[in-house]
Amino acid sequence: MDAAQTPWQHRTVLLHEAVDALVQRPDGLYVDGTYGRGGHSRLLLGRLGPAGRLIALDRDPEAVADATSGPQRIDDARFSIRHCRYAEFPAVLDDAGLGLIDGLLLDIGVSSPQIDNPERGFSFRFDGPLDMRMDPTRGESAAQFLEGASERRIAEVLRDLGEERFAAAIAKALVARREAGAPVRRTAELAEVVARAVKTRERGQDPATRTFQALRILVNAELEELEQGLNAALRRLAPGGRLVVISFHSLEDRIVKTFIQRHARTPYDRRMPLAVGAPPLLREVARIKPGEAEVAANPRARSAILRVAERSDAPLPELPQAGARRRA
Repeated sequence: MDAAQTPWQHRTVLLHEAVDALVQRPDGLYVDGTYGRGGHSRLLLGRLGPAGRLIALDRDPEAVADATSGPQRIDDARFSIRHCRYAEFPAVLDDAGLGLIDGLLLDIGVSSPQIDNPERGFSFRFDGPLDMRMDPTRGESAAQFLEGASERRIAEVLRDLGEERFAAAIAKALVARREAGAPVRRTAELAEVVARAVKTRERGQDPATRTFQALRILVNAELEELEQGLNAALRRLAPGGRLVVISFHSLEDRIVKTFIQRHARTPYDRRMPLAVGAPPLLREVARIKPGEAEVAANPRARSAILRVAERSDAPLPELPQAGARRRA
């Protein structure tokens, strides 16, 4: 069975924990910003009442096709899906005539079908085109970036987004190969170059792990989108609405943790007496890690962290009023 025919499977991480934390109002309006293969969305729909509604988003056209026309398509009048980045969810709500939401779920990072399909170019375990775009219809692939970027820029990306200690050596090797007339265009080629440039590595970790992570994050602008999505959530969550985020590595989790903690503190105005301050916009609810049984069944779950925050009733000037919410 070739890549086009293989029913790539995705095992949803922290499935019940995420949905349990998210759904506080069964007849509310929810957004699943990272549909994937619908694990969270399906359970979410099972928790919603007749008046509930779920809007799913995914930037991967294969995920959208799976939800709408594949064998696992969701046929439910309370459900709709859009092909877009999750940071664009306010525009989707506006198009539907909707205001505030009762919950936003984000499962950050790459999905198993993307990793396991060699044609997508996400994994060093398979040889395939060095693409890595979650939306193959837009933007620059990883191969195109490496073919045009300077040695300094490549090293910067590997260091900052992959936390790669040998970023300079890898960048030098990549540029030397490119200048020799053989730029890397396949995953196996990149893994080979990295393996030769990296002298030591943590036990059990492939030398190319951090390089692949860095390029994937860059190509998909993942950290920028995460920051945009979190800021949008603050503006569009109704009082008592939940923000639930699952992240899989330290760069993502640091952004989520810092965002929640910043808005869970009382922001004091230095021009006013210390006793005077606006109420916090968020309340930290939970931090959850997968249990031993889930990690044993799905090793990709081992680095996952779920963070939950709840919107307070403190107003923001730009927030739509709660009474402005309409059901389309």
